[in-house]
Amino acid sequence: MGDKKPNTDVEFITALAELLRANDLTEIEVMREFAKDDMMNVRVARQIQAPTVVAATQVAAPVAVDPVAVAAGAVTPSASNNDDPAQLAGAVNSPMVGTAYLSAEPGTSAFVKVGDAVKKGQTLLIIEAMKTMNQIPAPKSGKVARILVDDGAPVEFGDPLIILE
Repeated sequence: MGDKKPNTDVEFITALAELLRANDLTEIEVMREFAKDDMMNVRVARQIQAPTVVAATQVAAPVAVDPVAVAAGAVTPSASNNDDPAQLAGAVNSPMVGTAYLSAEPGTSAFVKVGDAVKKGQTLLIIEAMKTMNQIPAPKSGKVARILVDDGAPVEFGDPLIILE
């Protein structure tokens, strides 16, 4: 009978997985209570996905260009103000998903401010992830040009946090 139990459990789990697929369910929870006459509690759930919200895209206004200046080569393309900060030289990107904090605790001064000179390894901010405070060090020495996150803001992996010059 000891050999039958694992097969029975596998068959039971397989049947539950099939039940999930067949009924468009997202969760099944099974709890056995051996102390109470081998009772089994079963909970099923189906989460309905919220509609996806698409943000409107802002279109830049057309720029008047002097055709004579273009012909003379006087107009050169320049970087737009909408460049992705994560791609800028000196960008310090988030190494994890979490909540960014600019100071060690509420009410205290920020680790760094715009214009501060920082040394490689100096703490720029902290990111709380899974109840753990993770210090984000400066990858190089330089000057803080921009701080791109607000205190207490959620951040994703790869989000730009600070720009160092």
